[in-house]
Amino acid sequence: MSATPIVIAVICILLIAYRLYGTFMAAKVLKIKDDRETPAHKLADGKDYVPTSKWVSFGHHFAAIAAAGPLVGPVLAAQFGYLPGLLWLLIGAVIGGAVHDMVVLFASMRQDGQSLSEVAKKELGPVAGFCAGLAMLFIITITMAGLSMVVLHALEHNPWGTFAVFSTIPIAMFVGIYLRKGGNLALASTVGFLLILAAIGFGPQLTETFIGDWFDLSSRQLAIALPIYAFFAAALPVWLLLAPRDYLSSFMKIGVFLALIVGVFIINPDIRFPAFTKFVDGGGPIIAGPVWPFISITIACGAISGFHAFVGSGTTPKMINRWSDIKPVAFGAMLVECLVAVMALIAATSLEVGDYFAINSTPEVFATLGMSTVYLDDLSREIGLDLAGRTGGAVSLAVGMTFIFRAIPWFKEIAGFFFQFVILFEAVFILTAIDAGTRVARYLIQDFFGEFYKPLKRVDWIPGAIFASALGTFFWGYLLFSGDIGSIWALFGVSNQLMASIGLIIGTTIILKIADKKIYALTTFIPLVYLLITVTFADIWMVANVYANSDSPGFSILNTVLSVTMGLLAIVITISAVKKWIELLNSPRWENQKRSA
Repeated sequence: MSATPIVIAVICILLIAYRLYGTFMAAKVLKIKDDRETPAHKLADGKDYVPTSKWVSFGHHFAAIAAAGPLVGPVLAAQFGYLPGLLWLLIGAVIGGAVHDMVVLFASMRQDGQSLSEVAKKELGPVAGFCAGLAMLFIITITMAGLSMVVLHALEHNPWGTFAVFSTIPIAMFVGIYLRKGGNLALASTVGFLLILAAIGFGPQLTETFIGDWFDLSSRQLAIALPIYAFFAAALPVWLLLAPRDYLSSFMKIGVFLALIVGVFIINPDIRFPAFTKFVDGGGPIIAGPVWPFISITIACGAISGFHAFVGSGTTPKMINRWSDIKPVAFGAMLVECLVAVMALIAATSLEVGDYFAINSTPEVFATLGMSTVYLDDLSREIGLDLAGRTGGAVSLAVGMTFIFRAIPWFKEIAGFFFQFVILFEAVFILTAIDAGTRVARYLIQDFFGEFYKPLKRVDWIPGAIFASALGTFFWGYLLFSGDIGSIWALFGVSNQLMASIGLIIGTTIILKIADKKIYALTTFIPLVYLLITVTFADIWMVANVYANSDSPGFSILNTVLSVTMGLLAIVITISAVKKWIELLNSPRWENQKRSA
């Protein structure tokens, strides 16, 4: 099957969804108008609340939400075949993810850019707010440590990649200062992007120099350096580092995938995977469970992801210049991320099935699958790296993209360079989520501990910002340095979708408060019901078959306790929400409409 018709169909569906469904959500459901100040103007402080250009806000938001999820998730889910992942990405993104991101951003802006836990407290009550805050703090800590671990393996003893990533920091600060002084956005974007390209191109020349030795870091050194960087990204004014860095990184992210889209149109590669593999019923070497519910757990970002709620109620609502910017920034960025995820799925499924499983399985497990490789030895030789047994999804994505462009005769000569470039590209994807996520963790900590010491709630209080930033980076930095996060990383898929459920619960509550018709609440209620059922089933399956199963390699009392705890938090929040919905539906507002109808 050819990949080109799939890409054309996906682009058309996403454009139609943005034009029709996005406009419906903005105009009818949320009734967005530019008749009042956004929090960025109302509370402008030059640090966190900064009115920002629509396209810079879009760049920051897209860069922050598009971490490892849309790259690695679809690659791992290819175990089930190309069709389950493709269907879930399209349906999940349009009906679930884009709506979720839009209502969360809107809900946070209604409360002056406060975190989702504070919004939950005001919309659902103190108990639900406390549970939501606890769940969010837990999830963001695991997310930051887990994403950072991926970066460790990409940058460990890789001076080229480390230098290129480090270079984005002073470049971003230069752009931020230039724009702060009234500089031209187009000129700043062009110069900043060219400097990033220069840093990437110059990186290989440093390998044999003393400068290369400075950037040849071990995993231990990186485990210290990354939290230090994240601390400054969280504590410094948003205009100085975080926003311009994410904005410039978005050029690289979108540019690489535009190149992949063009490559698909020119080369028209075949999808070598079947629509469904033999692992749809479970027992796969990558994902042990069946295609449902684990297709929706494995592919989060790209379809619907709770991590987006952290960004949509963290940094982004404090930057939006006009209320109408919500649609392109939230709804639009989610659909672009969906396209990124689809391209990652195509890159993975363009590989031969045996080559894919040889990369994503240990040699011992692959030997039991009854498969053989086709092009893997040739690819390993051209890239200059033994590719077998490099699990985790990142390597197979880079190999898949390299394999597509390998059809160009002269491309084999630069296959190794391109492969390393894609690995770097993935690292940049992840790092932009780490800096934004750490800033969100800072806001969560200030909200959470601000209940005990009121000044902490003020995001413009410098001692509080420093304390919360340091505490947040310590939490996930400790897990990163100790390596303990590896034992609970499997929880992220379930907890991430639980976070998305919390966002949809709050969205449903707000729609019932402001919408002209009760039926509009179905826009969030339908994906919410699906997610709650999916998360509950996956949580029970993992506890019964993995965490609490002493015969399973993944047996863990800690994971069992954490899974049960997260499930209980979800129950408490859902019960609080249902009580609130019944109260809203029985309010005089709806009763009057019912009588008048």
